[in-house]
Amino acid sequence: MNVSVAITGSLAMPLAALTAVILDRLLGEPRRFHPLVGFGNLAAAIEKRLNRRSIASGLIGWALAVLPLVALAFALRPLAPFAVDVALLYFALGAQSLGEHAEAVARPLAAGQLDEARQRVGWMVSRDATQLDESGVAKAGMESVLENGNDAIFGALFWFALLGGPGALLFRLANTLDAMWGYRTERYNLYGCFAARFDDLLNWLPARLTALSYALLGRTGNALACWRAQAPGWDSPNAGPVMAAGAGSLGVQLGGAAIYHGQLEQRPPIGNGPAPVAGDLARAIVLIQHSLWLWLAALFALALLGTWLNGSIHA
Repeated sequence: MNVSVAITGSLAMPLAALTAVILDRLLGEPRRFHPLVGFGNLAAAIEKRLNRRSIASGLIGWALAVLPLVALAFALRPLAPFAVDVALLYFALGAQSLGEHAEAVARPLAAGQLDEARQRVGWMVSRDATQLDESGVAKAGMESVLENGNDAIFGALFWFALLGGPGALLFRLANTLDAMWGYRTERYNLYGCFAARFDDLLNWLPARLTALSYALLGRTGNALACWRAQAPGWDSPNAGPVMAAGAGSLGVQLGGAAIYHGQLEQRPPIGNGPAPVAGDLARAIVLIQHSLWLWLAALFALALLGTWLNGSIHA
């Protein structure tokens, strides 16, 4: 086998990932006609018709919303593998959008414009942000950035590495349905059960790789200690490791009391150190960006290692 051909072929997937990341950086998410908006409308229509407040109806609704689109992606991929992979991963990524939302909170917060910062962070989180002080806004923003680093970036990259563009699409659609249906309310508790549990399953390994990335790029020992000791105290099996490692890496304390849907919830503390301020939110954005480049470097390294091992075996 020609070595240059083998290397070019092995690098197709990491090159597609790099291209999609660059497109996301340059273009961001579509301002109009975003595919996820259309998918959300489809999912809402399916739920309205099928929701019988049972797990079975939720499973059927999930399958009708997700499987035809993923099957179509797998069918189209052989026709133009590189182009389809780039397009689907670009669609699945939200790195630029996440950074823009976080910066829109950090800027007014640093300038002392607390009301604007509260409004902006309220667009990122589901908790009541109207009475948050400066530290509370920074805390809410950091928690959202760290958790969504996995949901909007690294989970999609993980499934892209395994299954190409269709894998990234599967992850993104499943994660969207969890965000829409995965609530413990009378309407969604049973109907959204499958969506929530399947998203937990897809996220289990990516979340731990994300937590490891956060740890490696900051205060590593502290991050690992926080992950080990604090993550089990969180309800979410995936958000706990990600946020504990991220907070420990940055040397701040997150968690604590927050108001959700009018109810005060006492959440366990995560991380250690002082309460965060505006500058810490900016550091969280940098941690996400550095983690993204670490993942891309790992994809290229694994591709080259695979080529070398394959050549050694057939030598």
